[in-house]
Amino acid sequence: MINRRNFIKKSSLGLGFFALPASAKFIYSEDYISKRPSLAQRKFTSEAVEKTIKTMKKAIADEELAWMFENCFPNTLDTTVKFYHKNNKPYTYVITGDIDAMWLRDSSAQVYPYLSLANEDEKLKNLLKGVINKQVECVLLDPYANAFFDDANKISEWKDDLTDMKPGIHERKWEVDSLCYVMRLSYNYWKITGDTSVFDTDWKKAMFLILQTFNEQQRKDSKGSYHFQRANGNPLDTQFAGGFGNPTKKVGLIHSMFRPSDDATFYPFLISSNMFAVVSLREAAEIFSKVLKDEESSAQFKTLAAEVDEAIQKYAVLNHPEAGKIYALEIDGFGNALFMDDANVPNLLSIPYLGYASKEDEVYQNTRKFSLSKANPWFSEGKFAKGIGGPHIGEHKIWPLGLIMQALTTDNNDEIISCLKMLKTTHAGTGFIHESFDVDNPKDFTRSWFAWANTLFGELILHLHKTKPEILKRKF
Repeated sequence: MINRRNFIKKSSLGLGFFALPASAKFIYSEDYISKRPSLAQRKFTSEAVEKTIKTMKKAIADEELAWMFENCFPNTLDTTVKFYHKNNKPYTYVITGDIDAMWLRDSSAQVYPYLSLANEDEKLKNLLKGVINKQVECVLLDPYANAFFDDANKISEWKDDLTDMKPGIHERKWEVDSLCYVMRLSYNYWKITGDTSVFDTDWKKAMFLILQTFNEQQRKDSKGSYHFQRANGNPLDTQFAGGFGNPTKKVGLIHSMFRPSDDATFYPFLISSNMFAVVSLREAAEIFSKVLKDEESSAQFKTLAAEVDEAIQKYAVLNHPEAGKIYALEIDGFGNALFMDDANVPNLLSIPYLGYASKEDEVYQNTRKFSLSKANPWFSEGKFAKGIGGPHIGEHKIWPLGLIMQALTTDNNDEIISCLKMLKTTHAGTGFIHESFDVDNPKDFTRSWFAWANTLFGELILHLHKTKPEILKRKF
């Protein structure tokens, strides 16, 4: 097995751990007063979550890091959820933060860390069930949309997009990962709680619609029904060729017109999202087999997963001049490829987090080395931090999502500590995790209220408490 520390230090790409200069340290508060809303203003409270916060604050020796956890971990529940009942079922509408809309991806990621507490808190368990029910409702409305409103009468700012907009849709960017996140939440809710009540008629309809959509977006017989263009002048917000994207060779991969960042793909086969699809389809297959006792349907999900997986291995593993054999982020099947990585998940860095390959996998190790180096055009290094950004924000800014995922996908203590130090010293006094920040000036950040990043930070701290508690016992 490759030793991560030696592997990185010997890398020709120059990836190493980050040491902050003495000048790059902020002291924001001696008291670290909670930044949470008052109890009366919180959208939802969970006894299990509050208990976890108290436990973790005692387990984290670094006072500032503990303060950040207290602010960030409950942020989704404190500020973004609307829980209600309809047709004798719980529903939970989850906004992304400063944008009043529910992204399928974000909503799944925002509540995912709470799954581990569901069996301790029936109220929280029902809220999670409500997220699944709401996501199912969204998928049945339009499997190609990425973001939705709870109020179908609300008018989207993107109402003039050249695509088939419907009432209740905020944005209709087709992203393979959106539907994968729906399957991921359903699967892990069942595995953790044992509750199968969410797998009702509507849920099954949604899963079959996801399967149908994935099959359609293989585009073996035609381009399919989906097209998208936006006339705002931003090339990242629109698609080529009349809204259908650049040409591809039909090799069994699923076309994704947009990345998890909501940026347009250049080559429509987005490999990290296709990897996610392989894992999610197999998870859905397991539910159909073990819970619903429907082997015929289970086989359909398995068959598509196997076809996509085979195509990934055949077409997406390519030789990079510096990194060697790695996964490309995007390909077209003709031999063209985009060598880069983006901080938004799923990305190439997150491959083991998604469950597609192990951390020790040789191709993943090479890919990871590439992603976290200057060979990746969207890797930036500055006075306060270094990591992965993306074209969504532009050069010289990195995304804390990338730093968190870096820590979640390594077993090397030094690397994890380096990521924690960077997260701790770049919140710009807010106590929260932002969308992005300038590597030379953390006060130059985007999105002060970005719940996905806050909750994923909480997930990292819980993960470390479970797997490497000794790291949290030190001060940074």
